[in-house]
Parts: sequence; structure tokens; C-alpha cells
Amino acid sequence: MVRDFITSHSTLWNGKQVFCLATMGLFSGDGAGCAARLLKGYGAEILGGLHLKMPDSICDIKLLKRSPEEDRALIKAADDKIDHWAEKIKAGEWPEEGLRAYHRLAGLLGQRLWFSGKTKDYSDKLNISEACVGCGSCASLCPMGNLSIQGRKAVAGGRCTMCYRCLNSCPKRAITLLGKKVIQQYNCDMVLKNGR
Repeated sequence: MVRDFITSHSTLWNGKQVFCLATMGLFSGDGAGCAARLLKGYGAEILGGLHLKMPDSICDIKLLKRSPEEDRALIKAADDKIDHWAEKIKAGEWPEEGLRAYHRLAGLLGQRLWFSGKTKDYSDKLNISEACVGCGSCASLCPMGNLSIQGRKAVAGGRCTMCYRCLNSCPKRAITLLGKKVIQQYNCDMVLKNGR
């Protein structure tokens, strides 16, 4: 999705200064670097890169699950990291997370080799179980218009970007993508209580 956006707007990047920010659930070897390399190829000047670990949104992979308390701690750490780097950037020092050769190697070994078949193109692997009641929340949230309600059940097309909005919003936990069972649906309101 990011690659397609950068490529389809290729004429925008020439001569622009870009700072790449990547969020991650567990690990991001070169998340910012993947976008930076594309942007640089279209003439952008890359100022820096920053990776922020955030609460996971992939609700059908148990490895990534954390408690609400741990998610709140992640958000606090991300806030602190943003504040830290904002001060450094004001002083002229830019972070380079994801932009170095060792980040690229870590991204290759830690992510792309495992995910390559799953994320190479838009996915047609969205699974909708019999638990679906056709409420339409998934279809209303899909940024690609990939979901529709037919015969009181959600039906998926072949242009899923793996954003996980539908999985996280389904009240019946009827949708899966990478795993076979929804373990926990990330809920921002649940994690960000007390005005945080």
C-alpha cells in the first residue's frame, strides 16, 4: 500500500525533504528504510528515520499480544521517544533508524523473508467465518472498498492491504487473515484511558 502510494505519486517527491516514521508491533528492521529507498529513487532527500513500537493491531497472531498495561507502557515510551527526538531535531540531529545497511539486513532476515509471500501484492486471503452476521462494520471501515455485504454476510475481494481494520472491528471475531483465530482485538479506547 505504501509502495503503491509512493510510486503512483512519483512526481511529488523530487526535491522534497522527507522524514520517514515507521510504527511497529514487534520488530522493524528497516521499516523507515523501505519507504526511504523508494522515495530517494524518485528524487527525495531523506532527512532521517524513526521507528516507534506501538500496540499491535494484528489480532490473529498470538506472538504479538500484550496486556493493556503493557500497551499503555508502549504508548508512554513512544511519547517519550518522540519528545526526545523532537528536541534533537531542533538542534539539527536526525535519527537514522531503519536507514543503515545493518537495518536493511535485519529487515530482510527478520521480516521480508517471512512475510514476502504474504505481503508481496494485495491479498485475497481474508477469511470470513460463519460467525459473520453481516453487520457491515468491516465494509464501512475498509480503505480499499474490498469488503461488501451480500446475502447478510461479508464478502471479501482480492485487494486487501492487511490493515486489520476489519478484523479489529468485527464484533463476532469472524474475520482472520494470517492466523486461524482472533486472539485479541486491539481497542484504542481500552488502552488509552484517563485522557492519555
